[in-house]
Amino acid sequence: MAKGRELKGRIKSVENTRKITRTMEMVATSKMKRAQDRVVAARPYATALGEVLSRLYSPELAERFPLLRQPARQRRVAVVLLTSNRGLAGAFNANLIKEARARIAELEARGAQVDLHVVGRKGIGFFKYVNRAMLTQRTDITDRPTADDAASLVEGLMQDFIAGTLDGVYVVYAQFRSALSTPPTTTQVLPVQPPAKTEAGMQRDYLLYPSAEELLTELLPSYVRNSVYRALAETAAAEQGARRTAMKSATDNASEMLNLLKRTYNRARQAQITQEIAEIVGGAAAL
Repeated sequence: MAKGRELKGRIKSVENTRKITRTMEMVATSKMKRAQDRVVAARPYATALGEVLSRLYSPELAERFPLLRQPARQRRVAVVLLTSNRGLAGAFNANLIKEARARIAELEARGAQVDLHVVGRKGIGFFKYVNRAMLTQRTDITDRPTADDAASLVEGLMQDFIAGTLDGVYVVYAQFRSALSTPPTTTQVLPVQPPAKTEAGMQRDYLLYPSAEELLTELLPSYVRNSVYRALAETAAAEQGARRTAMKSATDNASEMLNLLKRTYNRARQAQITQEIAEIVGGAAAL
């Protein structure tokens, strides 16, 4: 009955694994809901901020603000990659890393020097493995990002851009469309590209207080920080969605494996019982 005991051990092991993956699926579902709420709550402010910025923007004003500077050629740029600190999320981190590598290769092909900034242990671990230099490494940003996290991440890059030592900043993150759709995306946050004006916005006239210059002085850094915060929030929600999907798939696979193991165990048990009965009948007939 060695085979039967071995099968029982495997059944017990798979049952324990299924309990773990099912629990992780439930936890990820709960966290995804909270993260999704943060993404939805951030969108109205970002939309309003973009509308105000588009109505204030003019080519004449753009010349006075360094964050609106459009370099003729990008000599040095920064790529900020957002990944997670934990795994068990399917191909979530692998897709983000693949997107970042493609963007870096594209920028270097144009002749730009690329400074890599990585958030998350998974991204840091990969680029250490391939011996790619990273200018900064962050593992302190959790799956509940805050506006302060975004500010600490982009403030130094804004100062470098204002000083003219950087010509562009790109953020690679997971865009949260739904729990099943989280494509890796690259967004250019510097120089600031004001959203296009709508017809309704172009027809309206505004009295501004204080002046447009003073408003832009405050709004432009806020717009950049908010863009990074939204990327952090969407990546956090996408991570939980990917982990929920991966854990559900693992739970389903464990259930299928359990059914197969139990059928195999029952067949082995039936074969053993049949053999024992045959031995008893044969012994009785010999007597």
